[in-house]
Amino acid sequence: MDALKSRFTDKVTAAPDPAAVTALAAKLKSAGKKAGAEDRIDLAAMLAHAAFLSPDRVAQIYDALATGWSGKEVTAAPIQTLDEDPMPAPEGLWDAWWAVASDAMAGQLDASGITQRTANLGGMMPEAFLARLAELSYFYPGVRDASAAPMPEPIKLDTLAACPPNSLGRQFHDLIVDNKFDLEVLDREALGLTQLPAPLEYLNTRMLQSHDLWHITAGYETTALHEIAISAFQMAQFGHNYSAQFLSIMAAIGARSDVRGFTMLTETIVTAWIHGRQTEPMLRIDWESEWVKPVDELRREFAITPYKSPYPANIIEKGLAFQAFIAKIRGVFGGIFGRKPALQD
Repeated sequence: MDALKSRFTDKVTAAPDPAAVTALAAKLKSAGKKAGAEDRIDLAAMLAHAAFLSPDRVAQIYDALATGWSGKEVTAAPIQTLDEDPMPAPEGLWDAWWAVASDAMAGQLDASGITQRTANLGGMMPEAFLARLAELSYFYPGVRDASAAPMPEPIKLDTLAACPPNSLGRQFHDLIVDNKFDLEVLDREALGLTQLPAPLEYLNTRMLQSHDLWHITAGYETTALHEIAISAFQMAQFGHNYSAQFLSIMAAIGARSDVRGFTMLTETIVTAWIHGRQTEPMLRIDWESEWVKPVDELRREFAITPYKSPYPANIIEKGLAFQAFIAKIRGVFGGIFGRKPALQD
């Protein structure tokens, strides 16, 4: 493992060339069960570089990954970059990043633990990083118009309970109540989201508020595997940086795990990324005006095609395959939103 950490540290500072990302992804896909750990850690380094040092290049790098892995280009307009040099890594960032991945691999982090530890990594970044995130956010379709709206008011459970059966509002209500989820996932005030520069304060608040609505309408179940998938989806939709940082850690776990688990992880990320890039911006949906409509009607109205999962959504919970990989990361994949993965039949 020390050799992989050393290789990662050497590779992560270099800005990845999209053509090199595509070539590496194609190599890993064709290698199948023979995909080497060094190639896998190189991919993790590329994704970590984009997440922490060149966040405006996340879309470029993930498009290149998807092209190499799937064998065809993503059919969506390219996302503009800032064309700036990578930012310097704060002192201790990569040791801290590696520690999160290692502790997760060792089963020492539960869902809330990996959420907090990943958030702490983001907290190490300088103010200039936030300014860069704010600027690049406007490159994603729909962000400028959506973020011009007033900060959304908290959603009330009573409002949802009053919605008719089979409506979006009632389905949202039942998902929250039946699974004992928090209505807006995390406390927006405790997170200090209003202190973020525009449009990040709106984007992060609205994403916490509508995360489970995206699950419902975009066809992502609340299982461990689909929490990873929806992270890639929302990253493709508006450049969600926390998701980019989280997925870079998942890539490191995949690099250090059974190759079959790496394949499942990468295939899930790629397919959900493509889904997000090819879906019209969901930020434009005024959910508060849509509670009484059935989900199928909303999908038709906003041209949303449900996600087609390459694996059973509950494969991790059921333990159908990839046992060596699953034993090390069970409970981790749900961590991005601070909840334990739900067991679904």
